[in-house]
Parts: sequence; structure tokens; C-alpha cells
Amino acid sequence: MNRIARLADPRMLTATFLHAKGIGASTETKIWEAGVLHWEQCAGSRPDAVSKRRWDSVQATAEQSIAALESRDHRWFARHIPSPEHWRLLPWFANRMLFVDIETNGGYEPDDITIIGLYDGFESRILVQGRDIDDFPALVAETELLVTFFGGGFDLPFLRRRFPQLPLDQPHVDLCPTLRRLGMRGGLKAIEGKLGIWRDETVDGLGGMDAVRLWNRWRYQDDAQSLELLIRYNREDIVNLEGLLEWALPRLVGLTGFPSR
Repeated sequence: MNRIARLADPRMLTATFLHAKGIGASTETKIWEAGVLHWEQCAGSRPDAVSKRRWDSVQATAEQSIAALESRDHRWFARHIPSPEHWRLLPWFANRMLFVDIETNGGYEPDDITIIGLYDGFESRILVQGRDIDDFPALVAETELLVTFFGGGFDLPFLRRRFPQLPLDQPHVDLCPTLRRLGMRGGLKAIEGKLGIWRDETVDGLGGMDAVRLWNRWRYQDDAQSLELLIRYNREDIVNLEGLLEWALPRLVGLTGFPSR
């Protein structure tokens, strides 16, 4: 079990009703206040504060959710749980998750991806264009959850164009908007600095344009040291996402207003 799976609270999934039609955060709170804290408890009588129509929706969704969790159907949850709430899936699917980050040569075409970094909480693997980048589909095939920083706007669209046979339809925790909910704004490196997450001195201060420059030195000048530095830079990106997620999780739980243990 990796660190995220140990840290995350499994009740954050099994107690949510936000994926039931007509249920928002305020109604979810009313359901909790009525003592319904798990999908399995929805077979009981309807809470007074919830309309019959909404309670029918809650009961149906709870039944489907229990079946999906028993069969580990992560894609069902990806389709039904609102995307800002995919963090709730972490305790159940974190042992098959990947932190993902790409680098490009500055272009916007599918073949402009130069590096794909993958980290599962134990080991990292950096795929390089012209070497092993085409291993990505096989490596991500069994993944049940993806974690990125601004991956919804950059990494995943790029990867879908580069590998059109891959739906990449797993649940996705995008830490950029997730951290913004918690008051942390700015780019990845700026947020790392605010939280005291430091990088190796050899790559500290490098950014996206430096990644393009390093790739071009490797590609056109056969500068092996530049490629080595680029790989180290990307590895810091993916490994540090774990620290950001660890910081965010208890605070996300706090935002829900879920009753304390």
C-alpha cells in the first residue's frame, strides 16, 4: 500500500451522494445529519429534510455505487462522480494510480511530446521520444486513477492526440484546480515553494522553457548531459505531486463538513 492509500479516508467515497441526481453539498449535509453516512444505510427510511424524488435518486445511486465498488469499476465512478470530487476515490484505487507529467518541444502536434514521466508512489519511469515513449499505452492500461497538475488542460489532451487508441478515461485528480479550491494559486513550482517542497539543486529554478531548451540540446547537439538533466527535472515534477496531494487530502476532507470520527 502506498502513502496516499494509507492517508486517504475511505469514507469520503462511500458517504458521498453528490453523484445522485439533484443532490448538492447542502442536501448531502442534511443526509449526513440524519445519520446516513454510508451507501448501505440508504435502504432505510427517508430523512425528513430530503424530498421523496431526491431520496429515490439517492437510493438508486447508492445501490449502483455499491455494485461498482464491489467490482472495482473505476470507470463507472469516473463517469458518475463529479470530476472535482475524484480525490474521494484515492483510498480505493490509489494502489493502481499514476502521477503523470509530460514535456514537449514547445510545439502543439501529437509528436511534440518529448518526455512522459510516470510515478506510482514507489518507482518512477521516464519515457523518452525515440526510445521507449510508445510503451506508454501498455504502462497505463492497468491504471485505475491518474494524478496530474493541470493535466486536464495540457497533459491529457496531448496524450489523447498522441495515442488516439487510448481513451484515458480513468478517474483523474487534477491538482491545479484542486489546490485552487484550498487557496493555493499559481504554477507547480510556486506552490511547491509555498508548501516547503524543495527540488534537487541541479534542477531548482528550471521551468517549461528550460525543458524545451534541454531537449533541443540533446536532439540537435547530442548533449547527453542535457537529456539527463531533463529527465531529472521531469522526475521531480511527478514525485513532488505526491507531496502536494498529501497536503491537500486532509484539507479536502475538512471542506466536506463530514462528521468527525
